[in-house]
Amino acid sequence: MHQIRTDIAQRLRKRAEEVEQALTNALVPQSPEPAIARLQEGMAYALTGGGKRMRPFLLLETAEIFGAGEGAMDAAVALEMIHAYSLVHDDLPAMDDADTRRGKPSVHKQYDEAIAVLVGDALLTEAFTVLSRYESPLAGGLVRELSLASGMVGMVGGQMMDLYPEGQTEEHIISLQAKKTGALIECAVTMGCLIGGALDQETEALRSYARSLGLAFQIADDLLDVTQSAEDIGKPAGRDEEQGKATFVSLLGIDGARAKLDAVNAEAAAALGSVERDTSVLEDLLAWQANRTS
Repeated sequence: MHQIRTDIAQRLRKRAEEVEQALTNALVPQSPEPAIARLQEGMAYALTGGGKRMRPFLLLETAEIFGAGEGAMDAAVALEMIHAYSLVHDDLPAMDDADTRRGKPSVHKQYDEAIAVLVGDALLTEAFTVLSRYESPLAGGLVRELSLASGMVGMVGGQMMDLYPEGQTEEHIISLQAKKTGALIECAVTMGCLIGGALDQETEALRSYARSLGLAFQIADDLLDVTQSAEDIGKPAGRDEEQGKATFVSLLGIDGARAKLDAVNAEAAAALGSVERDTSVLEDLLAWQANRTS
C-alpha cells in the first residue's frame, strides 16, 4: 500500500478553489444583450459550483513538476470547459438522461434542452479561445492535444461507443473508457508536460501514468455506482445497470473490479517510477482516488 506523503485532500481542495475562481473570471464581463447574458448564466451554472476538478488538478500539478505551474491556469480552464460541456450534453435526455449533476439539477432541467445544447456548444468553443492566449508554437500544441482528446478519436468517440455498444467484454469497456473518460485525463498530463517543457521520455512515462489513472478512475466510479447512494455521489446511482450498460462491476463483480483497480494503480505507480523528478503528488493521487467515496 502506497504511503501518502502529502495532504492530497487539502491540495485538491486548494487547487479546486483556484480553478473555480479562474473559471468565474473567464465568464466576465456579462453581455448587455439579454439573450447572451442568459447563455452566460447557463455557462456559469454548468462550469462553477463544485466538482473535484481532477483534470485541471492533473494539468497544474504536472506543470508544477517542471516548475511551470504558474503558466498553466489558462490551459486548466480550457480543459475544464471541455469537460463541463461534455457533462451538459451527456445529461441530455437523448444521451444519458440524467436529471441531476453534482447534487443539483442538470442544465437542461434548470433551464431547458435548447439552452443546454447551446451552453455546451459555447463552452466547447470558448475553451479554444482561452488556449489562444498562449504564444506559438505552444498554443498550437495545446490546441492539437485538446482537440484530439475531446473529439472523434477521443471523448466524443467514446460517448458514441457508449450509446451504441458493440460488445459486453472487458476489452470493449477498456477501449470505450480510454476514450470517454481517459482521453481528457491523459490530455491533462500531456498539456502540463507541454507547458513545462518535459523531455520526450518524461512525457511518455507521464502519459502512461495518466492512461492507467483514467482507467482506475472509471473502475472506481463503477464501484461507487453500486456501493454509494445518489446523495453521496451527487448524481443518479445505478443508472448503468438500469440502462443495461456493461461496467467493470457487471463484468468482474465487486471483488474482481477492486482487484482490477489495484492492478491498474500498480501500473500507474510503476510508470511514475521512471520519472526522475518529484512526482509525490501524482503518486498520492492514486491512493486518494482508489479510496474516494464520491
